[in-house]
Amino acid sequence: MDIRIGVAHIQKEISLEMPDDFDLNSFKSDLEQALESETGMIWLTDINGREVGIPGNKIGYTEIGIQDSGRPVGFS
Repeated sequence: MDIRIGVAHIQKEISLEMPDDFDLNSFKSDLEQALESETGMIWLTDINGREVGIPGNKIGYTEIGIQDSGRPVGFS
């Protein structure tokens, strides 16, 4: 599963390939909490073990797509 996140004041979006056991529902819940909080952070670990932290108040959009599907689904 691929996740792309647009961050305010940064031209390049953050793209992560997530492991097969990635819990999408938990991610969506954590994302919503981070967006509602002034100081909330969302932390993600990609398939290679790279950890990325993004301040919730800087997230412009999030796009979730399943690999090889060619049909990404996005929300903000």
